[in-house]
Amino acid sequence: MKIETISTNSYADQKPGTSGLRKKVSVFQKPHYLENFVQSIFNIATELNNGVLVLGGDGRYYNQTAIQVILKIAAANNVKHVMVGQDGILSTPAVSCLIRKYQTAGGIILSASHNPGGPTGDFGIKFNIANGGPAPTTFTDAVYEDSKTIKQYTIANAEDIDLSQQHTCHMGKMKISVIDPVADYADLMEELFDFKKIKSLFASGLLTMCFDAMHAVTGPYAKEIFENRLSANVNALINSIPKEDFGGGHPDPNLAHAKELVARLNAGLNAPMFGAASDGDGDRNMIIGQKFFVNPSDSLAIMTANAHLLPGYKQGICGVARSLPTSRAVDKVADALGIECYETPTGWKYFGNLLDDNRITLCGEESFGSGSNHIREKDGIWAVLFWLNLIAVKQHSVEEITRSHWKQYGRHYYTRHDYEAIDSNVADELIQNMRNKAESLAGTNYSDYEIVLCDDFSYTDPVDNSITSQQGIRILFKDESRIVFRLSGTGTEGATLRVYIERYVTNPEQHNLDTQAALAPLIQIADEVAEIKTRCQRETPDVIT
Repeated sequence: MKIETISTNSYADQKPGTSGLRKKVSVFQKPHYLENFVQSIFNIATELNNGVLVLGGDGRYYNQTAIQVILKIAAANNVKHVMVGQDGILSTPAVSCLIRKYQTAGGIILSASHNPGGPTGDFGIKFNIANGGPAPTTFTDAVYEDSKTIKQYTIANAEDIDLSQQHTCHMGKMKISVIDPVADYADLMEELFDFKKIKSLFASGLLTMCFDAMHAVTGPYAKEIFENRLSANVNALINSIPKEDFGGGHPDPNLAHAKELVARLNAGLNAPMFGAASDGDGDRNMIIGQKFFVNPSDSLAIMTANAHLLPGYKQGICGVARSLPTSRAVDKVADALGIECYETPTGWKYFGNLLDDNRITLCGEESFGSGSNHIREKDGIWAVLFWLNLIAVKQHSVEEITRSHWKQYGRHYYTRHDYEAIDSNVADELIQNMRNKAESLAGTNYSDYEIVLCDDFSYTDPVDNSITSQQGIRILFKDESRIVFRLSGTGTEGATLRVYIERYVTNPEQHNLDTQAALAPLIQIADEVAEIKTRCQRETPDVIT
Protein backbone atom coordinates (compact mmCIF):
# COMPACT_ATOMS: atom_id res chain seq x y z
CA MET A 1 0.00 0.00 0.00
CA LYS A 2 1.40 3.35 -1.07
CA ILE A 3 0.97 6.47 1.11
CA GLU A 4 0.59 9.65 -0.91
CA THR A 5 1.09 13.22 0.25
CA ILE A 6 -1.30 15.56 -1.55
CA SER A 7 -0.73 19.29 -1.78
CA THR A 8 -3.85 21.32 -1.06
CA ASN A 9 -5.20 24.82 -0.54
CA SER A 10 -6.95 25.62 2.72
CA TYR A 11 -10.57 26.72 3.08
CA ALA A 12 -11.62 29.54 5.42
CA ASP A 13 -15.10 28.20 6.23
CA GLN A 14 -14.37 24.97 8.12
CA LYS A 15 -15.34 26.20 11.58
CA PRO A 16 -17.39 23.52 13.39
CA GLY A 17 -20.69 24.60 14.88
CA THR A 18 -22.66 23.18 17.81
CA SER A 19 -22.41 19.65 16.39
CA GLY A 20 -19.44 19.55 14.05
CA LEU A 21 -18.98 20.87 10.52
CA ARG A 22 -22.21 21.02 8.51
CA LYS A 23 -22.43 22.19 4.93
CA LYS A 24 -24.27 21.42 1.75
CA VAL A 25 -23.16 18.20 0.05
CA SER A 26 -21.88 20.29 -2.84
CA VAL A 27 -19.50 22.09 -0.48
CA PHE A 28 -18.03 18.83 0.82
CA GLN A 29 -17.59 17.74 -2.80
CA LYS A 30 -15.24 20.63 -3.55
CA PRO A 31 -11.68 19.52 -4.34
CA HIS A 32 -9.90 18.41 -1.13
CA TYR A 33 -12.60 19.94 1.11
CA LEU A 34 -13.46 16.73 3.00
CA GLU A 35 -9.84 15.54 2.98
CA ASN A 36 -8.59 18.82 4.46
CA PHE A 37 -11.02 18.75 7.37
CA VAL A 38 -10.43 15.08 8.13
CA GLN A 39 -6.65 15.59 8.07
CA SER A 40 -7.07 18.50 10.47
CA ILE A 41 -8.95 16.19 12.83
CA PHE A 42 -6.08 13.70 12.73
CA ASN A 43 -3.55 16.50 13.18
CA ILE A 44 -5.23 17.53 16.45
CA ALA A 45 -6.46 14.14 17.71
CA THR A 46 -2.98 12.69 18.18
CA GLU A 47 -4.47 9.93 20.33
CA LEU A 48 -5.61 8.29 17.08
CA ASN A 49 -1.98 7.57 16.22
CA ASN A 50 -1.76 3.81 16.85
CA GLY A 51 -5.26 4.03 18.36
CA VAL A 52 -8.72 2.62 17.64
CA LEU A 53 -11.35 4.68 15.80
CA VAL A 54 -15.12 4.14 15.49
CA LEU A 55 -16.56 5.32 12.16
CA GLY A 56 -20.08 5.52 10.77
CA GLY A 57 -22.97 7.77 9.91
CA ASP A 58 -26.68 8.21 9.40
CA GLY A 59 -26.77 6.78 5.88
CA ARG A 60 -27.43 10.07 4.11
CA TYR A 61 -26.13 10.84 0.64
CA TYR A 62 -22.29 11.00 0.48
CA ASN A 63 -21.99 8.90 3.65
CA GLN A 64 -20.31 5.87 2.06
CA THR A 65 -18.13 7.99 -0.21
CA ALA A 66 -16.81 9.92 2.77
CA ILE A 67 -16.20 6.73 4.76
CA GLN A 68 -13.90 5.36 2.05
CA VAL A 69 -11.92 8.61 2.06
CA ILE A 70 -11.67 8.66 5.85
CA LEU A 71 -10.49 5.03 5.97
CA LYS A 72 -7.67 5.85 3.56
CA ILE A 73 -6.62 8.96 5.48
CA ALA A 74 -6.79 6.97 8.73
CA ALA A 75 -4.50 4.31 7.28
CA ALA A 76 -2.04 6.99 6.18
CA ASN A 77 -2.11 8.54 9.66
CA ASN A 78 -1.14 5.35 11.49
CA VAL A 79 -4.52 4.43 12.98
CA LYS A 80 -4.25 0.87 14.29
CA HIS A 81 -7.86 -0.28 13.98
CA VAL A 82 -11.14 1.15 12.63
CA MET A 83 -14.55 -0.21 13.62
CA VAL A 84 -17.05 0.81 10.93
CA GLY A 85 -20.75 0.03 10.78
CA GLN A 86 -22.07 -2.29 8.09
CA ASP A 87 -23.23 -0.25 5.07
CA GLY A 88 -21.59 2.72 6.77
CA ILE A 89 -24.47 2.87 9.25
CA LEU A 90 -24.03 3.85 12.90
CA SER A 91 -26.39 6.04 14.88
CA THR A 92 -24.81 8.80 16.93
CA PRO A 93 -25.80 7.07 20.23
CA ALA A 94 -24.37 3.79 18.92
CA VAL A 95 -21.02 5.46 18.18
CA SER A 96 -20.88 6.76 21.75
CA CYS A 97 -21.81 3.29 23.04
CA LEU A 98 -19.04 1.63 21.03
CA ILE A 99 -16.39 4.18 22.03
CA ARG A 100 -17.17 3.61 25.70
CA LYS A 101 -17.60 -0.18 25.53
CA TYR A 102 -14.38 -0.83 23.62
CA GLN A 103 -12.45 2.11 25.10
CA THR A 104 -11.44 3.49 21.72
CA ALA A 105 -9.53 6.72 21.15
CA GLY A 106 -12.60 8.35 19.61
CA GLY A 107 -15.08 8.27 16.78
CA ILE A 108 -15.97 10.12 13.60
CA ILE A 109 -19.69 10.56 12.95
CA LEU A 110 -20.97 11.49 9.51
CA SER A 111 -24.28 13.24 9.89
CA ALA A 112 -26.11 16.54 9.63
CA SER A 113 -28.60 15.24 12.21
CA HIS A 114 -32.14 16.46 11.47
CA ASN A 115 -31.17 18.44 8.34
CA PRO A 116 -32.47 17.22 4.94
CA GLY A 117 -30.35 14.81 2.90
CA GLY A 118 -29.81 13.88 -0.75
CA PRO A 119 -27.51 15.34 -3.42
CA THR A 120 -28.84 18.86 -2.80
CA GLY A 121 -29.15 18.39 0.95
CA ASP A 122 -26.75 18.68 3.86
CA PHE A 123 -23.80 16.67 5.08
CA GLY A 124 -21.81 16.85 8.29
CA ILE A 125 -18.85 15.44 10.15
CA LYS A 126 -17.89 15.58 13.82
CA PHE A 127 -15.39 13.97 16.16
CA ASN A 128 -16.29 12.33 19.47
CA ILE A 129 -13.60 11.95 22.11
CA ALA A 130 -12.68 8.97 24.27
CA ASN A 131 -15.51 9.50 26.78
CA GLY A 132 -17.96 9.00 23.89
CA GLY A 133 -19.11 12.60 23.78
CA PRO A 134 -18.73 15.42 21.25
CA ALA A 135 -15.32 17.06 21.19
CA PRO A 136 -15.10 20.15 23.40
CA THR A 137 -14.76 23.65 22.02
CA THR A 138 -11.01 23.68 22.67
CA PHE A 139 -10.65 20.74 20.28
CA THR A 140 -12.96 22.05 17.55
CA ASP A 141 -11.29 25.47 17.73
CA ALA A 142 -7.89 23.82 17.25
CA VAL A 143 -9.20 21.85 14.25
CA TYR A 144 -10.53 25.06 12.74
CA GLU A 145 -7.21 26.85 13.21
CA ASP A 146 -5.39 23.93 11.58
CA SER A 147 -7.84 23.87 8.67
CA LYS A 148 -7.12 27.52 7.87
CA THR A 149 -3.44 26.87 7.19
CA ILE A 150 -3.33 23.23 6.05
CA LYS A 151 -1.13 22.71 3.01
CA GLN A 152 -1.17 18.92 2.57
CA TYR A 153 -2.82 15.70 3.65
CA THR A 154 -1.72 12.08 3.53
CA ILE A 155 -3.88 9.33 2.08
CA ALA A 156 -3.47 5.65 1.24
CA ASN A 157 -3.60 4.64 -2.39
CA ALA A 158 -5.83 1.60 -1.80
CA GLU A 159 -8.99 -0.09 -3.03
CA ASP A 160 -12.32 0.74 -1.44
CA ILE A 161 -13.48 -1.56 1.36
CA ASP A 162 -16.62 -3.69 1.03
CA LEU A 163 -19.06 -2.23 3.56
CA SER A 164 -22.02 -4.41 2.57
CA GLN A 165 -21.18 -7.33 4.85
CA GLN A 166 -19.60 -7.89 8.26
CA HIS A 167 -15.98 -8.94 7.97
CA THR A 168 -12.44 -8.07 9.00
CA CYS A 169 -9.74 -6.94 6.59
CA HIS A 170 -6.65 -4.75 6.46
CA MET A 171 -5.61 -1.61 4.64
CA GLY A 172 -1.86 -1.83 4.91
CA LYS A 173 -1.17 -2.32 8.62
CA MET A 174 -4.54 -0.90 9.68
CA LYS A 175 -7.19 -3.41 10.73
CA ILE A 176 -10.75 -2.69 9.60
CA SER A 177 -13.74 -4.39 11.25
CA VAL A 178 -17.08 -3.97 9.47
CA ILE A 179 -19.43 -4.63 12.39
CA ASP A 180 -23.09 -5.13 13.24
CA PRO A 181 -24.18 -1.54 13.89
CA VAL A 182 -27.04 -2.50 16.22
CA ALA A 183 -26.07 -5.39 18.53
CA ASP A 184 -23.89 -3.65 21.12
CA TYR A 185 -26.31 -0.76 21.46
CA ALA A 186 -29.36 -3.04 21.76
CA ASP A 187 -27.62 -5.07 24.47
CA LEU A 188 -26.99 -1.88 26.45
CA MET A 189 -30.67 -0.92 26.20
CA GLU A 190 -31.67 -4.33 27.53
CA GLU A 191 -29.49 -3.73 30.59
CA LEU A 192 -31.18 -0.40 31.37
CA PHE A 193 -34.84 -1.27 30.88
CA ASP A 194 -37.23 -4.04 31.85
CA PHE A 195 -37.72 -5.65 28.45
CA LYS A 196 -39.70 -8.51 30.00
CA LYS A 197 -42.31 -6.16 31.46
CA ILE A 198 -42.60 -4.13 28.25
CA LYS A 199 -42.86 -7.29 26.15
CA SER A 200 -45.62 -8.71 28.36
CA LEU A 201 -47.65 -5.52 27.92
CA PHE A 202 -47.37 -5.81 24.14
CA ALA A 203 -48.31 -9.49 24.33
CA SER A 204 -51.42 -8.71 26.36
CA GLY A 205 -52.61 -6.16 23.83
CA LEU A 206 -52.72 -3.47 26.51
CA LEU A 207 -50.04 -1.52 24.65
CA THR A 208 -49.67 -0.74 20.96
CA MET A 209 -47.15 1.60 19.42
CA CYS A 210 -46.08 3.32 16.23
CA PHE A 211 -42.47 4.38 15.74
CA ASP A 212 -41.49 6.58 12.81
CA ALA A 213 -37.83 6.16 11.83
CA MET A 214 -38.32 8.83 9.13
CA HIS A 215 -36.28 6.75 6.63
CA ALA A 216 -33.24 7.55 8.77
CA VAL A 217 -30.67 5.63 10.78
CA THR A 218 -32.87 4.25 13.57
CA GLY A 219 -34.81 1.90 11.28
CA PRO A 220 -32.49 -1.09 11.88
CA TYR A 221 -32.28 -0.31 15.61
CA ALA A 222 -36.06 -0.11 15.91
CA LYS A 223 -36.52 -3.39 14.05
CA GLU A 224 -34.12 -5.26 16.34
CA ILE A 225 -35.35 -3.73 19.59
CA PHE A 226 -39.08 -3.15 19.12
CA GLU A 227 -39.88 -6.01 16.75
CA ASN A 228 -37.34 -8.74 17.53
CA ARG A 229 -36.68 -8.24 21.25
CA LEU A 230 -39.95 -6.68 22.47
CA SER A 231 -42.40 -8.29 20.03
CA ALA A 232 -44.30 -5.06 19.48
CA ASN A 233 -47.59 -5.06 17.63
CA VAL A 234 -47.83 -5.60 13.88
CA ASN A 235 -47.15 -2.41 11.89
CA ALA A 236 -45.36 -0.85 14.86
CA LEU A 237 -42.69 0.61 12.55
CA ILE A 238 -43.12 3.05 9.70
CA ASN A 239 -40.52 4.53 7.33
CA SER A 240 -38.01 2.08 8.78
CA ILE A 241 -35.70 1.61 5.78
CA PRO A 242 -32.83 4.14 5.76
CA LYS A 243 -32.61 6.13 2.53
CA GLU A 244 -29.92 8.51 1.31
CA ASP A 245 -32.46 11.33 0.94
CA PHE A 246 -34.66 10.23 3.87
CA GLY A 247 -37.42 9.43 1.41
CA GLY A 248 -37.56 13.05 0.36
CA GLY A 249 -38.63 14.02 3.87
CA HIS A 250 -37.15 16.17 6.61
CA PRO A 251 -35.86 13.83 9.36
CA ASP A 252 -36.74 16.16 12.23
CA PRO A 253 -39.02 14.50 14.82
CA ASN A 254 -41.57 17.21 15.49
CA LEU A 255 -45.25 17.81 14.77
CA ALA A 256 -44.44 19.69 11.57
CA HIS A 257 -42.37 16.93 9.93
CA ALA A 258 -43.67 13.65 11.43
CA LYS A 259 -47.12 14.15 9.95
CA GLU A 260 -47.74 10.49 9.13
CA LEU A 261 -47.05 9.48 12.73
CA VAL A 262 -49.28 12.24 14.09
CA ALA A 263 -52.11 11.20 11.77
CA ARG A 264 -51.91 7.62 13.03
CA LEU A 265 -52.03 8.68 16.68
CA ASN A 266 -55.01 10.92 15.92
CA ALA A 267 -56.96 8.17 14.13
CA GLY A 268 -59.52 7.59 16.86
CA LEU A 269 -60.46 4.07 17.98
CA ASN A 270 -57.85 2.36 15.81
CA ALA A 271 -54.99 4.63 16.88
CA PRO A 272 -51.90 3.16 18.54
CA MET A 273 -51.63 4.01 22.23
CA PHE A 274 -48.07 5.29 22.03
CA GLY A 275 -46.18 7.10 19.30
CA ALA A 276 -42.58 8.16 18.84
CA ALA A 277 -40.15 9.35 16.19
CA SER A 278 -36.42 9.85 15.87
CA ASP A 279 -34.24 11.97 13.61
CA GLY A 280 -31.56 11.54 10.95
CA ASP A 281 -28.77 10.23 13.19
CA GLY A 282 -30.92 8.79 15.97
CA ASP A 283 -30.15 11.13 18.84
CA ARG A 284 -33.45 13.02 18.99
CA ASN A 285 -36.95 11.88 19.91
CA MET A 286 -40.57 12.94 19.89
CA ILE A 287 -43.09 11.34 22.24
CA ILE A 288 -46.82 11.50 21.60
CA GLY A 289 -49.96 9.78 22.84
CA GLN A 290 -53.39 9.57 21.29
CA LYS A 291 -54.13 13.16 20.27
CA PHE A 292 -51.54 14.30 22.80
CA PHE A 293 -48.06 15.78 22.35
CA VAL A 294 -45.38 15.68 25.05
CA ASN A 295 -43.18 18.75 24.98
CA PRO A 296 -39.50 17.65 25.16
CA SER A 297 -38.93 19.89 28.18
CA ASP A 298 -41.82 18.18 29.97
CA SER A 299 -40.46 14.81 28.92
CA LEU A 300 -37.14 15.51 30.67
CA ALA A 301 -39.00 16.59 33.82
CA ILE A 302 -41.19 13.47 33.78
CA MET A 303 -38.14 11.24 33.28
CA THR A 304 -36.40 12.91 36.22
CA ALA A 305 -39.42 12.47 38.48
CA ASN A 306 -39.82 8.78 37.60
CA ALA A 307 -36.33 7.45 36.87
CA HIS A 308 -36.20 5.51 40.15
CA LEU A 309 -39.00 3.26 38.86
CA LEU A 310 -36.81 1.80 36.09
CA PRO A 311 -34.10 -0.88 36.48
CA GLY A 312 -31.17 1.17 35.22
CA TYR A 313 -31.93 4.05 37.59
CA LYS A 314 -33.48 2.35 40.62
CA GLN A 315 -30.85 3.86 42.92
CA GLY A 316 -32.15 7.32 42.03
CA ILE A 317 -30.35 10.12 40.24
CA CYS A 318 -27.60 12.37 41.54
CA GLY A 319 -28.50 15.43 39.50
CA VAL A 320 -29.91 16.70 36.23
CA ALA A 321 -28.95 19.27 33.60
CA ARG A 322 -30.79 21.18 30.90
CA SER A 323 -29.74 23.63 28.24
CA LEU A 324 -30.49 27.33 28.64
CA PRO A 325 -33.48 27.39 26.22
CA THR A 326 -35.10 24.28 27.75
CA SER A 327 -38.07 25.08 29.96
CA ARG A 328 -37.60 25.11 33.71
CA ALA A 329 -40.05 22.25 34.27
CA VAL A 330 -37.20 19.96 35.33
CA ASP A 331 -35.99 22.59 37.81
CA LYS A 332 -39.21 22.11 39.80
CA VAL A 333 -38.62 18.34 39.96
CA ALA A 334 -34.99 18.73 40.96
CA ASP A 335 -35.99 21.11 43.74
CA ALA A 336 -38.56 18.63 45.05
CA LEU A 337 -36.03 15.77 44.92
CA GLY A 338 -33.32 17.85 46.57
CA ILE A 339 -30.86 17.37 43.72
CA GLU A 340 -28.82 19.85 41.70
CA CYS A 341 -30.17 21.17 38.39
CA TYR A 342 -27.53 22.67 36.06
CA GLU A 343 -28.29 25.19 33.32
CA THR A 344 -25.80 24.90 30.44
CA PRO A 345 -25.34 26.38 26.96
CA THR A 346 -26.95 24.59 24.03
CA GLY A 347 -24.89 21.63 22.82
CA TRP A 348 -24.53 18.15 24.25
CA LYS A 349 -20.81 18.60 24.82
CA TYR A 350 -21.58 20.81 27.83
CA PHE A 351 -23.15 17.85 29.64
CA GLY A 352 -20.02 15.70 29.26
CA ASN A 353 -18.03 17.09 32.17
CA LEU A 354 -21.07 16.93 34.46
CA LEU A 355 -21.67 13.30 33.53
CA ASP A 356 -18.02 12.29 33.83
CA ASP A 357 -17.80 13.98 37.24
CA ASN A 358 -20.93 12.13 38.43
CA ARG A 359 -22.77 15.39 39.06
CA ILE A 360 -25.77 14.40 36.92
CA THR A 361 -27.55 11.25 35.77
CA LEU A 362 -30.05 12.69 33.28
CA CYS A 363 -29.86 15.62 30.88
CA GLY A 364 -31.84 17.10 28.04
CA GLU A 365 -32.55 19.88 25.60
CA GLU A 366 -35.76 21.41 24.28
CA SER A 367 -34.73 20.45 20.75
CA PHE A 368 -36.11 16.94 21.20
CA GLY A 369 -33.00 15.49 22.84
CA SER A 370 -32.65 13.64 26.13
CA GLY A 371 -30.17 11.18 27.58
CA SER A 372 -28.41 9.82 30.61
CA ASN A 373 -25.06 8.65 31.91
CA HIS A 374 -25.23 5.42 29.87
CA ILE A 375 -23.46 7.20 26.97
CA ARG A 376 -22.31 10.74 26.21
CA GLU A 377 -24.82 11.67 23.51
CA LYS A 378 -28.53 12.31 23.49
CA ASP A 379 -30.36 9.14 22.56
CA GLY A 380 -33.66 8.81 20.70
CA ILE A 381 -34.30 5.08 21.08
CA TRP A 382 -33.31 5.26 24.77
CA ALA A 383 -35.98 7.93 25.36
CA VAL A 384 -38.63 5.83 23.62
CA LEU A 385 -37.72 2.81 25.77
CA PHE A 386 -37.80 4.98 28.90
CA TRP A 387 -41.39 5.95 28.13
CA LEU A 388 -42.40 2.39 27.20
CA ASN A 389 -40.95 1.11 30.47
CA LEU A 390 -42.69 3.89 32.41
CA ILE A 391 -46.03 3.06 30.78
CA ALA A 392 -45.49 -0.60 31.64
CA VAL A 393 -44.81 0.27 35.29
CA LYS A 394 -47.60 2.82 35.79
CA GLN A 395 -50.16 1.19 33.48
CA HIS A 396 -51.19 4.70 32.44
CA SER A 397 -51.36 6.40 29.06
CA VAL A 398 -48.95 9.07 27.84
CA GLU A 399 -51.55 11.76 28.53
CA GLU A 400 -52.39 10.44 32.00
CA ILE A 401 -48.72 10.35 33.01
CA THR A 402 -48.16 13.89 31.74
CA ARG A 403 -51.28 15.40 33.31
CA SER A 404 -50.51 13.74 36.62
CA HIS A 405 -47.06 15.33 36.48
CA TRP A 406 -48.53 18.79 35.80
CA LYS A 407 -50.93 18.41 38.72
CA GLN A 408 -48.03 17.72 41.07
CA TYR A 409 -45.41 20.14 39.75
CA GLY A 410 -47.33 22.71 37.71
CA ARG A 411 -47.31 23.18 33.95
CA HIS A 412 -44.77 25.13 31.93
CA TYR A 413 -46.47 26.26 28.74
CA TYR A 414 -43.62 26.33 26.25
CA THR A 415 -42.99 27.05 22.58
CA ARG A 416 -40.10 27.68 20.20
CA HIS A 417 -40.43 29.99 17.21
CA ASP A 418 -37.81 29.56 14.46
CA TYR A 419 -37.07 32.24 11.89
CA GLU A 420 -34.94 30.45 9.32
CA ALA A 421 -32.41 31.57 6.69
CA ILE A 422 -32.22 35.14 7.94
CA ASP A 423 -29.37 37.24 6.59
CA SER A 424 -26.53 36.61 9.04
CA ASN A 425 -25.75 40.31 9.44
CA VAL A 426 -29.38 41.10 10.24
CA ALA A 427 -29.50 38.31 12.82
CA ASP A 428 -26.25 39.41 14.44
CA GLU A 429 -27.47 43.00 14.63
CA LEU A 430 -30.70 41.90 16.31
CA ILE A 431 -28.82 39.98 19.00
CA GLN A 432 -26.31 42.80 19.50
CA ASN A 433 -29.17 45.27 19.93
CA MET A 434 -30.59 43.03 22.65
CA ARG A 435 -27.20 42.90 24.36
CA ASN A 436 -26.92 46.67 24.28
CA LYS A 437 -30.22 47.27 26.01
CA ALA A 438 -30.31 44.19 28.27
CA GLU A 439 -29.35 45.93 31.48
CA SER A 440 -31.86 48.74 30.97
CA LEU A 441 -34.79 46.31 30.58
CA ALA A 442 -34.70 45.13 34.21
CA GLY A 443 -37.57 46.71 36.15
CA THR A 444 -39.58 47.66 33.06
CA ASN A 445 -43.12 46.46 32.39
CA TYR A 446 -44.67 45.11 29.22
CA SER A 447 -48.41 44.70 29.59
CA ASP A 448 -48.89 42.77 32.87
CA TYR A 449 -45.35 41.36 32.86
CA GLU A 450 -42.50 42.86 34.86
CA ILE A 451 -38.94 42.08 33.73
CA VAL A 452 -36.67 41.26 36.68
CA LEU A 453 -33.57 40.26 34.71
CA CYS A 454 -32.25 40.49 31.17
CA ASP A 455 -28.75 39.29 30.34
CA ASP A 456 -26.56 37.45 27.85
CA PHE A 457 -26.14 33.99 29.36
CA SER A 458 -22.62 32.98 30.39
CA TYR A 459 -21.73 29.54 31.73
CA THR A 460 -18.88 28.61 34.05
CA ASP A 461 -18.26 24.86 33.97
CA PRO A 462 -18.23 23.69 37.61
CA VAL A 463 -15.76 20.91 36.79
CA ASP A 464 -12.99 22.65 34.84
CA ASN A 465 -13.99 26.30 35.43
CA SER A 466 -14.00 27.04 31.69
CA ILE A 467 -16.21 29.97 30.70
CA THR A 468 -18.57 30.02 27.73
CA SER A 469 -20.14 33.42 27.11
CA GLN A 470 -22.73 35.05 24.84
CA GLN A 471 -24.94 31.97 24.68
CA GLY A 472 -28.31 33.64 24.40
CA ILE A 473 -30.31 36.60 25.60
CA ARG A 474 -32.67 35.63 28.41
CA ILE A 475 -35.50 37.70 29.86
CA LEU A 476 -36.90 36.62 33.21
CA PHE A 477 -40.23 37.94 34.47
CA LYS A 478 -41.51 38.32 38.01
CA ASP A 479 -44.14 35.57 37.57
CA GLU A 480 -41.42 33.06 36.43
CA SER A 481 -42.27 33.45 32.76
CA ARG A 482 -39.25 33.59 30.47
CA ILE A 483 -38.14 34.49 26.94
CA VAL A 484 -34.82 33.42 25.41
CA PHE A 485 -33.32 34.59 22.10
CA ARG A 486 -30.41 32.81 20.43
CA LEU A 487 -28.94 32.05 17.01
CA SER A 488 -28.78 28.38 16.06
CA GLY A 489 -25.50 26.69 15.14
CA THR A 490 -26.99 23.75 13.24
CA GLY A 491 -28.11 25.31 9.96
CA THR A 492 -26.19 25.55 6.69
CA GLU A 493 -27.80 28.66 5.13
CA GLY A 494 -27.88 32.12 6.68
CA ALA A 495 -28.86 32.27 10.34
CA THR A 496 -31.76 30.83 12.29
CA LEU A 497 -33.18 33.01 15.05
CA ARG A 498 -34.79 30.92 17.75
CA VAL A 499 -37.16 32.44 20.28
CA TYR A 500 -38.12 30.35 23.30
CA ILE A 501 -41.13 31.36 25.37
CA GLU A 502 -42.49 29.82 28.56
CA ARG A 503 -45.10 30.54 31.21
CA TYR A 504 -45.49 28.69 34.51
CA VAL A 505 -49.03 27.85 35.68
CA THR A 506 -49.79 26.01 38.93
CA ASN A 507 -53.60 26.03 38.80
CA PRO A 508 -54.75 22.67 37.31
CA GLU A 509 -57.88 24.37 35.97
CA GLN A 510 -55.62 26.33 33.61
CA HIS A 511 -53.68 23.29 32.31
CA ASN A 512 -55.93 22.73 29.28
CA LEU A 513 -55.26 25.92 27.35
CA ASP A 514 -53.97 25.97 23.78
CA THR A 515 -50.21 26.55 24.07
CA GLN A 516 -49.96 29.40 21.57
CA ALA A 517 -53.01 31.11 23.07
CA ALA A 518 -51.64 30.72 26.59
CA LEU A 519 -48.38 32.33 25.47
CA ALA A 520 -49.85 34.99 23.17
CA PRO A 521 -49.02 38.00 25.39
CA LEU A 522 -45.42 36.82 25.81
CA ILE A 523 -45.10 36.12 22.08
CA GLN A 524 -46.13 39.73 21.46
CA ILE A 525 -43.60 40.98 24.03
CA ALA A 526 -40.82 38.94 22.38
CA ASP A 527 -41.51 40.57 19.02
CA GLU A 528 -41.76 44.03 20.55
CA VAL A 529 -38.57 43.81 22.60
CA ALA A 530 -36.42 42.27 19.85
CA GLU A 531 -38.09 44.09 16.92
CA ILE A 532 -38.29 40.81 15.02
CA LYS A 533 -40.85 41.78 12.38
CA THR A 534 -39.13 45.07 11.66
CA ARG A 535 -35.56 43.84 11.57
CA CYS A 536 -36.11 40.42 9.95
CA GLN A 537 -39.02 41.38 7.70
CA ARG A 538 -40.90 38.30 8.88
CA GLU A 539 -44.55 38.37 9.93
CA THR A 540 -44.57 34.82 11.30
CA PRO A 541 -42.03 32.14 12.26
CA ASP A 542 -41.07 29.50 9.71
CA VAL A 543 -41.46 26.70 12.27
CA ILE A 544 -43.35 26.60 15.56
CA THR A 545 -42.70 23.73 17.98
